[in-house]
Amino acid sequence: MEQTIDPTLGPVLARTGDERAVLTSFLDFHRAVLLRKLRGLSDADARRRLVPSATTLAGLVKHLTTVERNWFPTLLAPEPGAVYLTSEEDAVASFTLSDQETIVGLTDAYERACARSRAVAASIDLDHVVPHPQLGEVSLRWILVHMIEETARHAGHADILRELTDGEAGAL
Repeated sequence: MEQTIDPTLGPVLARTGDERAVLTSFLDFHRAVLLRKLRGLSDADARRRLVPSATTLAGLVKHLTTVERNWFPTLLAPEPGAVYLTSEEDAVASFTLSDQETIVGLTDAYERACARSRAVAASIDLDHVVPHPQLGEVSLRWILVHMIEETARHAGHADILRELTDGEAGAL
């Protein structure tokens, strides 16, 4: 049986688009995949540790919220007092959940961070270069490619964790 590709998927719609359209559609696709992994889960299931590390479905969303904020507004459009997070402690904290954090709150925070990231990226040319505290300089183009990689990798982790939770698998 021949399988067809959903023609409404962003990356499919952008298949002949310009570079920005292709990059942003792939990033948005993987952002959406991550959020789909939480659909229908209880807070307890989203917090459940299923692998030896502290990685959880809810923790992945919290982490990627931090990553979105770090790479887009903090690096590309910093407000006074903004600090780019680089330490191992910051990385651990980005996955660590408080007792008050819920799927609804984490999802809302992620969606707001992604919307802010989109707005920042849309206002800057792909060739725009900014200083980075560890890498020297980076362009918006490089940041978009990095964020596609980072988000897709964690969406893959989320897919595995969701399958271990209730058997649900697949990107869509």
